Amino acid sequence: MTAPLLEVRAAVRRYRMPRAALLRAPAVLTAVDGVSLTLRRGAALGIVGESGSGKSTLARMIMAFEPPDEGAVLFEGQDLGRLSAAALRRARQRFQMVFQDPFGSLDPRRTVAWSIAEPLRVIGAEGVAARVAQALEQVGLRPADGTKYPHEFSGGQRQRIAIARAIVTRPALLVADEAVSALDVSVQAQILNLLMDLQEDMGLAMIFISHDLAVVACIRDDILVLQGGRAIEAGPTARVLTAPQQEYTRTLLSAAGM
Repeated sequence: MTAPLLEVRAAVRRYRMPRAALLRAPAVLTAVDGVSLTLRRGAALGIVGESGSGKSTLARMIMAFEPPDEGAVLFEGQDLGRLSAAALRRARQRFQMVFQDPFGSLDPRRTVAWSIAEPLRVIGAEGVAARVAQALEQVGLRPADGTKYPHEFSGGQRQRIAIARAIVTRPALLVADEAVSALDVSVQAQILNLLMDLQEDMGLAMIFISHDLAVVACIRDDILVLQGGRAIEAGPTARVLTAPQQEYTRTLLSAAGM
């Protein structure tokens, strides 16, 4: 049996909260509590839950921005928490992230092409200009748009640029964390369709994270539902949407008008 591309093993992440009183020990918040998942190459997983459910914390652990306090995150068989800084930099070209706010990855003082090329400069790639032009075309923009600055584009176009920056290294995994929640509904559909097309065309594995189950419904493979840091339901998308096992999942479906 083929090994999974990504495996999260009973991951736990805790945060120490600000001290409420001078002589009282600070409280500890468990943001992710024993979550496990596997993702095969080319597959798509939707992760859904309300604010505070642990979605973004789980994404940060998958991206190795934060280590799990317990458990492990393995990508292509490597425990990301055990890699050296240099090895982690090399591994990161294989998994990339798209954030809710594209300005988080786009420098307003630099041209779009400069920002898209940044991950390539980190790994010392060759043919940077050609790869940037290709990435722009893959997201529905023109190579000439690379000479412009982020403020010259609409919100939807800026998210396309952020996606181009994420795919320019030709990753195996793309993690989209609330990537459409700041966009108008009509633009959301365009970006979702773009992500699904890129997944198919590039053979990407994708994790799509959202608080809105209607958004995650476009994921063709599986859905994972988080509540209070725990995975309370998981399974094929069609089954979770039509025959949810948990009341919380039914509440999310109702809130999404489904």
